[in-house]
Amino acid sequence: MHKRSHRRIAALALLSLLGAALLASAGTTEASSSLPRISLQISPSAISVGGTPQSGGVNVLISDSGKKPVQAILFRLNQGSSASELQAFLKSKKSKDPNEASRFGSIVFDVEAFPGHPSEAETDLAPGNYVALGAPNNGPPKLQTAFTVAAAAAPAALPKPQATIRSIDFDFHGPQTLHEGELVRFVNQGFLVHMDLAFPAKSKAAAKRLAHGMLTGRQKGLGKLFAGPPVSFQGPVSHGAYQQERIRAKPGWYVQVCFMETQEGEAHTQLGMERVIRIAK
Repeated sequence: MHKRSHRRIAALALLSLLGAALLASAGTTEASSSLPRISLQISPSAISVGGTPQSGGVNVLISDSGKKPVQAILFRLNQGSSASELQAFLKSKKSKDPNEASRFGSIVFDVEAFPGHPSEAETDLAPGNYVALGAPNNGPPKLQTAFTVAAAAAPAALPKPQATIRSIDFDFHGPQTLHEGELVRFVNQGFLVHMDLAFPAKSKAAAKRLAHGMLTGRQKGLGKLFAGPPVSFQGPVSHGAYQQERIRAKPGWYVQVCFMETQEGEAHTQLGMERVIRIAK
């Protein structure tokens, strides 16, 4: 997914951890009592789907009973594609480029889950056949289970977000100041698979230096500029996918990035998908 150089940038950030509390709280939301709920329970050996999956707005609750963070992913299969075909693809070398998965369907939801810290996010599901996937951080999916989303007689509507961030080839559009507790929608409007991460920086000046380093690939001295682990707003998702969550990250300056790669091996950060943002109280 990433070039070696950009993996080093991520590793530098992880070396400057401030503690698990920031990371574990970054992507959680408050429950939306008016929305139908789907639960994803992830263990080291299995992933299961609970609730009554139905089309329309849903609140997805994720629990991780393992010892390490994992990505909780919902993949909607194309009509005529099967879970076994997706499984075979995930075991192939072609799976290194998630854009290749479009032959089988779409990545419609991707949230990071943490042991002992349930996460949740809202999304909108179309009726159809799905596969729930559990992937260790920086690794391919190892857990999966198939399920069906039924057509609801009266699909629920998602609450209106207070802000919207759009990933586009190759840029981020939307406000550069988000607020703690604000309900924010993250949308991939690009044709390629995009992710949405934010690296906390020690100051506005440090954030500018980090953004420049990620744009140019010049990494020398960047490690001292990180203020903690990266916040995952949205994992890699396909065109049209969106989810929304309340901002729980600590107020401060961040560098928003997408570390996906083009088919030519260029990281999206080096094509313009990096910018300085602020999280305010």
